[in-house]
Amino acid sequence: MAESRDIFIVCNNHEELGGLQRWAHHVGRLFTERGHRVHIIGITHAEDAHDYGRDLPYRLTTLHDTPPPPRKGGRVRELRRLAFQRKGAARLSEIFRAARPGGIVIAAQVWAMEWVALADTAGMPVIGMSHESYEATKGSSRFPRVQRYFGDVDRLLVLTTEDADAWARAGMSNADVMPNPLHVTPTAFPDLAEPVVVTLGRMSFEKGQDMLLESWAKITAGARSAPSPNRPPTWRLRLYGSGPEEEALRRQAAELGVDAELPGSTSDVQGVLTSASIYALPSRSEGFPMTILEAMAYGLPVVAFDSAPGIRELITHEVDGLLVTPGNVTEFAAALERLMDDPGLRTKMGEAGRRSVQRFSAQVVVDRWERMFELVYR
Repeated sequence: MAESRDIFIVCNNHEELGGLQRWAHHVGRLFTERGHRVHIIGITHAEDAHDYGRDLPYRLTTLHDTPPPPRKGGRVRELRRLAFQRKGAARLSEIFRAARPGGIVIAAQVWAMEWVALADTAGMPVIGMSHESYEATKGSSRFPRVQRYFGDVDRLLVLTTEDADAWARAGMSNADVMPNPLHVTPTAFPDLAEPVVVTLGRMSFEKGQDMLLESWAKITAGARSAPSPNRPPTWRLRLYGSGPEEEALRRQAAELGVDAELPGSTSDVQGVLTSASIYALPSRSEGFPMTILEAMAYGLPVVAFDSAPGIRELITHEVDGLLVTPGNVTEFAAALERLMDDPGLRTKMGEAGRRSVQRFSAQVVVDRWERMFELVYR
């Protein structure tokens, strides 16, 4: 049995209903089940807090009740921001100093790492993380900050080997791989006979729901002009989620004349996935999509844009899903139609997906984490 450790997971916030926060609470629970003592620390509060439950088996702390001063705005504002960060870092130092020997700090986001870098981590390894693809970071303002703040940590963990190799070529010799663990345990499965295509995710530009609506408009137009003899005429598209693009997506659906359902956010993942027969992931960028893990665990075949190494890591084209040229909505529509018209192919790919995701089972991934903890203490 692995040594019991104090594990500190530091993230921007631990309250949003987002992929990173879901990951933090999930691994916090998994580490606790292995006998570790876990403390999840958010820098600030989320604007829209989600209730992750009561009587959690790990501790939660938020360093600041108010957001920090903006990064830009002159020398005075910069000094105020630094003073703000140092105050939070001092509190972090107090938390870290209470750790037993063998403690670990995990900075799950680069913004949170700015506070960790100012804190006293003496005697404890620091593990940094990036939950997006190398290309997504490279094209953003986060790239130089990742190089600066994660350059000297004991490990920079990314989601795929392809991303780790890219970071190594960019000079980050500490890059290593840690996938997200499967976080659902299905108790029911879809029969893949419901004429429903579904997607779940924050409604934002990078998630690409607008391209899914364009694809659905092509499918709808094609069905009107040349109905398929093998396809029920009642296939429906459901987009679950909320976010800044929600109203724009509703307007787009109306303008395109497609009967897409936008029910809003849901916590009933099993209910959603067992009521569908195909999962669509139209994202422009991704890390290691937890929604694909969920869909495959429930036996749903997936159609996705081939927009990130994490997607290719999860989906083997023509085996457990279909990968589409990024941004090609006509090709995406054709891939959906192929599955819509072929119940046998849906079943074959769905069963392959259920088998495939077991390599990311919670216990397998936690074993990898514990081996990592041992390595950074050698």
